[in-house]
Amino acid sequence: MHLVFDGHNDVLLRLWRAHATGIDPVRQFIEGTRDGHIDARRARAGGLGGGLCAIYIPSMQDFVLTEPDARGHYVTPVDKQLERAPSLDIANQMMAIAFRLERAGGWRICRSTADIRRAFEDDVFAAVLHMEGCEAIDADLAALEVFHKAGLRSLGPVWSRPNIFGHGVPFAFPMSPDTGPGLTPLGFELIKACNRLGILVDLAHITEKGFWDVARTSDQPLIASHSNVHALTPVARNLTDRQLDAIRESGGLVGLNYAVTMLRSDARDFSNTPLSDMVRHIDYLVNRVGIDCVALGSDFDGCTVPDEIGDASGNHKLLDALTLAGYGDPELKKISRENWLRVLGRAWHEA
Repeated sequence: MHLVFDGHNDVLLRLWRAHATGIDPVRQFIEGTRDGHIDARRARAGGLGGGLCAIYIPSMQDFVLTEPDARGHYVTPVDKQLERAPSLDIANQMMAIAFRLERAGGWRICRSTADIRRAFEDDVFAAVLHMEGCEAIDADLAALEVFHKAGLRSLGPVWSRPNIFGHGVPFAFPMSPDTGPGLTPLGFELIKACNRLGILVDLAHITEKGFWDVARTSDQPLIASHSNVHALTPVARNLTDRQLDAIRESGGLVGLNYAVTMLRSDARDFSNTPLSDMVRHIDYLVNRVGIDCVALGSDFDGCTVPDEIGDASGNHKLLDALTLAGYGDPELKKISRENWLRVLGRAWHEA
């Protein structure tokens, strides 16, 4: 079984919500649960050795996709901008859960690719702290310095809503990712600070204009941690061929999102989506950007995944499907983990 480093999950959000109801999040992750997609036991069973674990600030109301019309089309309104103070509180609470998990031996917070490889060798889940949307970061970027010192090594400037740094795309089908403005003046400063500190910049959720703003500003490879192919599934969250070409030229990476709405040609939220839809997107990406720029970004605990995957324990089934589709061990090693470790090393000033 190929060990996988995954580009995106929302397990900290699920554990934070469990904690709010009186459930011990550390015990839930270590001992296992029927809830959600990831815990230590299911990750080990599916060969999921680690990944980017998102600190994501939820909106006041639970996010729900707008019901499609008779044609299957939908546009879910973009959430309003969040206030910083409560967002910072939630981010700190999620970070605290991450530290408690590490202290209890449930996972290891990794700050370098050497840390990740050592966690693999020790059979401990390798958690890299990621911030999905920077609502908790202040205009002066003081909090960014603190979060980096605490272990933050990756961030996406926006989720699918605006903030002081930029604008996100709506969840919509069919729709271009060119849905609005890009980075704000503060957003450009955020990207420069990430380059200086060695924090990976993630382009998932940002508008197409924001994508090109980052491309012109950043000295890192262009990374879309959990996005798919717009030419196959034209949702606003997916990447156009022109964006894919830019990612290839920068030596960057696209992580396949397991969300069925981003895999199916009809973009419906149906879990009976076949693994062949996942392979179809991988094939397109490999043909467009090359085998060195394709990886996995499941979005576990943040979306509906295909029934055949189910949760982290079924993660290996995608690699089995890719094997049947003709991918050999060297290619699977790159897709499953080595491509992620390469781009992380570059963003973190290791090479």
